[in-house]
Amino acid sequence: MSASRILRLGSVKNVSQFAEHLRALQLQIPCDVEILSAAGSPLFAPLARGEIKIGNRIAINPMEGWDGTADGNATENTLRRWRRFGQSGAKLIWGGEAVAVSHAGRANPHQLVIAERTRSGLAQLRAALVAEHVLAAGSDAGLLVGLQLTHSGRFCKPNSHTRTEPKILFRHPILDRRLGLGRDFPLLADSEIESIVEEFHSAGRIASELGFDFVDVKHCHGYLGHEFLGAHTREGKYGGSFENRTRFLREVVQGIRAVAPWLKIGVRVSAFDTVPFHPDPAQSANGTSGTQLGPGIPEPHADLIPYQWGFGVNASDPTQPDLAEPIQFLSLLESLNISLVNLTAGSPYYNPHIQRPALYPPSDGYAPPEDPLVGVARQMNATRELKRRFPNLLFVGTAYSYLQDFLPHVAQAALREDWVDSVGLGRMVLTYPEIFLDAAQGRAVQHKRICRTFSDCTTAPRNGLPSGCYPLDSHYKTSSAGVQLAALKVKR
Repeated sequence: MSASRILRLGSVKNVSQFAEHLRALQLQIPCDVEILSAAGSPLFAPLARGEIKIGNRIAINPMEGWDGTADGNATENTLRRWRRFGQSGAKLIWGGEAVAVSHAGRANPHQLVIAERTRSGLAQLRAALVAEHVLAAGSDAGLLVGLQLTHSGRFCKPNSHTRTEPKILFRHPILDRRLGLGRDFPLLADSEIESIVEEFHSAGRIASELGFDFVDVKHCHGYLGHEFLGAHTREGKYGGSFENRTRFLREVVQGIRAVAPWLKIGVRVSAFDTVPFHPDPAQSANGTSGTQLGPGIPEPHADLIPYQWGFGVNASDPTQPDLAEPIQFLSLLESLNISLVNLTAGSPYYNPHIQRPALYPPSDGYAPPEDPLVGVARQMNATRELKRRFPNLLFVGTAYSYLQDFLPHVAQAALREDWVDSVGLGRMVLTYPEIFLDAAQGRAVQHKRICRTFSDCTTAPRNGLPSGCYPLDSHYKTSSAGVQLAALKVKR
């Protein structure tokens, strides 16, 4: 599908037109016509699962930061972003952003790191968030603040935004080729994995001592935890069987609980995936000039069936999800007494239209092969199905930002109809953290602050520039980084 043929949501004038558009696309996405006041809104209803008590149903999903220091500490830009998380009024902060458990495990050379040297910076971030939250919500009652712990595995770039330093678990016939990894490129040895597990233990202890309520053991988006789940072809105790592929999770959880028994644990997981995609060169502007990205198409995979290099993927048709193993994974979480679950999908590196529906692609992506609302519905419906199967787990949903002006209408309906327990916001918070507060408190929604998924918040970091919303936030738009980004986009 050509992006020019996709209806821009910014041109849809009201909820009735939006609902009609959903019907035309034959999509099942709930949508309320009227927004309820905070007192009667499901967005502001409390949420509880056992010892976990959360004051409302709004969550901040973790994002990857690109504005830390070389040694993994926060900067003023990082503080500014965390203050915005607090300004949202959300009572569930799922990590704020991904924090690497070691320098070698960073996804970029400006990602935060959790270590003894970064204690004071992380404490300052948490304090700034809580202070802004109290101003926005009136108190910190029911506030649950977590930290996402990550190791970037195949996508490690700890020293340069242009040089990947992969830590891989198995040979991937498509991703190895993309990263230029030959057959002699070393796999992580079991002993190296054991050292990484210990780094997660240390990170959990530090997070607990800093006052964070929980940590997320990240299992999504192609990073190390997610790659473990797809390690069907790896030999040894960390690969092959489902038990072996989840050994990393079990060992991390066991160790964190030993050193920080009061710390809660959550897991953000890509509930399904697909074969990697790439832009169709035949439909790029001027043939293959690259001046305009073609729509995404699946990598050739006819000779890779059954597909053995993913999780939540149909082995017979890897362009389609299969929830059989994700259901098994959620059963494991339940048995480990982990009730905090954040569902996402795919990876920003090889199928971003699955992971993060958007009309405009980042510089290293491709034009959407479908109306992005199809991607939103795909994630929402998977979350609904998994929540139905596991009523005792607490599910945070993802992929809502593309809904734009209609985000409050869909979020309210999804909660009211029990599709999800908490609605997670990511990109939207960079420019408009108060969107739910404005909608539920009768204030006019500020349309000029609504994320239109221009993907500059990805294009800028991919080119070594700080995280932020460059089109809508003057702090970034008028900065030197904003000038550099504008020049980069002209060159494209």
